[in-house]
Amino acid sequence: MRMIFVNLPVRDVARSREFFGALGFAFDEEYSSEDVLCVRVDENIHVMLLEEAPFRGFINGEIADPDTTEVLTCITAETPDEVDGLVTRALAAGGRPWKPTFSEGPMYGGSFQDPDGHVWELMALLPQPEDASAES
Repeated sequence: MRMIFVNLPVRDVARSREFFGALGFAFDEEYSSEDVLCVRVDENIHVMLLEEAPFRGFINGEIADPDTTEVLTCITAETPDEVDGLVTRALAAGGRPWKPTFSEGPMYGGSFQDPDGHVWELMALLPQPEDASAES
């Protein structure tokens, strides 16, 4: 099994713990410390939130300006209601709106920025009607 670890710089791990905890995410304490937080998105997907000093140890160059979108992190949701609920909780916990919620083809999506300005997208894949032409 492969795993993915997305690493993002944050200004305050305690604030990040509060924010992502309010969204219902669990943390892997084995990989967390006072300046690093391991957020468990799924069994094999983790987001490592590192305060700027330890984050610098992993990069060359400078940390991107928070007003510059360096990455869009998108996670799936089971339903449009789950998308809406997570966006609502994110905004109530101190996140900021990003793009408006949309429904297009097989996708229903929403988004927000966390307290450090990182963009999080949420996507529910909607069931599509059977293609009538396939039966012909």
